[in-house]
Amino acid sequence: MGALDEGHFDAELENGVRLGCLELGDEEGPDTLAIEDAVKVLLQGLGEDVNREGLKKTPLRVAKAFLEGTRGYRQYVKDIVQGALFPEAGLDKEIGHAGGAGGLVIVRDLNLFSYCESCLLPFQVKCHVGYVPSGQRVVGLSKLSRVSDVYAKRLQDPQRLADEIASALQNGIKPAGVAVVLQCLHIQYPASLASNHEDWVKIQVTSGSGAFKDEKAGIWGDFLSLLKSRGININKSCTRDSTGKSWCPSRSPSISPTCSSFGSMNPKMVTAVTSIIQLLGEDPSRKELVGTPSRFVKWLMNFQNTNLPMKLTGCTIHNVDSLSNGEVNGEMEQICSELNLPFCSQCEHHLLPFHGSVHIGYFCREGFSPSVKSLLQSIVHFYGSKLQVQERLTRQIAETVSSLLGGDVMVVVEAYHTCMISRGIEKFGSNTATIAVLGRFSTDSVARSKFLDSISEANGW
Repeated sequence: MGALDEGHFDAELENGVRLGCLELGDEEGPDTLAIEDAVKVLLQGLGEDVNREGLKKTPLRVAKAFLEGTRGYRQYVKDIVQGALFPEAGLDKEIGHAGGAGGLVIVRDLNLFSYCESCLLPFQVKCHVGYVPSGQRVVGLSKLSRVSDVYAKRLQDPQRLADEIASALQNGIKPAGVAVVLQCLHIQYPASLASNHEDWVKIQVTSGSGAFKDEKAGIWGDFLSLLKSRGININKSCTRDSTGKSWCPSRSPSISPTCSSFGSMNPKMVTAVTSIIQLLGEDPSRKELVGTPSRFVKWLMNFQNTNLPMKLTGCTIHNVDSLSNGEVNGEMEQICSELNLPFCSQCEHHLLPFHGSVHIGYFCREGFSPSVKSLLQSIVHFYGSKLQVQERLTRQIAETVSSLLGGDVMVVVEAYHTCMISRGIEKFGSNTATIAVLGRFSTDSVARSKFLDSISEANGW
C-alpha cells in the first residue's frame, strides 16, 4: 500500500488546489499562447512546416489537449465532496442498525486517463473505488468518479494516483475506510509495433486507508470478490513493484536520458517541453520530472519528417510481373493478403499516439503466394513513422504497395486514437477503420467482400 499524506489532503480539502494559472477554456490567455509557441518549436525540430495545411492549428489543439489532460491542477476537491454528503441515520460510525458493520460501497470500471510524469504520454486507467460509510454519512456515487478524475488529470504515476484518490476520499468523506484499485495501460516506448493492448505495459496498483490500511484485512477479500463477480480479476500479490522501479518503459536503462542519443538532442525542443510542464502548473525540477522533457522529445523524434528512401533491403519480391491485372499465361489469379501488420504513429493534429493494424490485399497467380510480408511491414513502418492522419496513412500505403505489386490493392487500417480519450471526449475502446482501394478492387465488390471476410476470419469475428 502507498503511504498516505493525510495532512496534505486536509489542507487541500480546506483550501482547494490551484497549482496552475491556466483556466479551462482560456484559449487566448498568455500562458496558452506560450504553450503554442513551445509546440511550434517542437514541430520545427521535427523538420515540419508549421504553416502547412494540417499543422496550422496544431499548436492550439495541443495546448488545449494538455490543458484538458491536466485540468485536475485547477480543480477543487473540496467543492466536489462538500455538498454531496448525505445523512444516513442507520450508520453510527461504521455500525449499522442491526449492529453489523456498515455496508461496503463499490463503484467499478471507471474509465480514466492520465499523463505519465516520466514521458508525457497518456496512459489509460480502469479505476475501482470502494468505501465503508461511517458517522451517518454517505456520498453521492458520482463524486467517487469526479474525485478520481481530479487526480488522474495531472502528471501522474499509478501508485501515487491510487494513493491520492484514497487519501482525498478518506479526508473528504471521513468513512471507516477507502479502497482503490487501478489497472493501468501504457504504450510501449519508443514507438514500437504494438498493434493491440496485449503488447502494452500493464500494471495493477492498490491503495487503502482506515479499514483497508492492512492489506491482509478480510474486507479486502470482500472488495476483490465483488470485482471478480464482474470478471475483474486482481492478483493482490502482483499489484506493486517491490523494487520501486518506474513502470514507464521510457525509464528503462537502454533508453535512459544518459544515453548518447540524448546528447545530440535538440536543446530548444527540450527547453520547450520544460516550459510546457511549468506552464501547466508543475515544477520541472521535481525529481520525478527530471529527464521527462528529454524522454518526450526522444519519443517525438521517432516521427521526424524525412525524405530518406525506405529501407527495403533484404525484402525480395519474386515474379512481380505475375501480379499484374488479368490472367498470367492462362493461369487464374487469386486474392492474397497480409493481415494484422502492426503500426504506431503520431497524430499530427494533437501530437498524440495512435496505433493499430494494417491489412493489405492484392492479386497474385493462383497457387502462388509471394513472400512480401517483410516488404509490406517496412512500408507500413515507414509511413507510420511520421506525423500522420489515418486517412493519409491508408492512402500512402495503398499507393506504394500498388506501385510494387501491380496496381490492384486494397488496404484497411484499424486504429485506436489516444486523442479520442485524452481531450475530454473520452470514448474508450473506440476504433477507427479507413479503407483505400485501387485497381480491380475499386470495381469488383466480390473481391472486396472476400478480402474483408478474410480479416474477420483471421481475427475470429
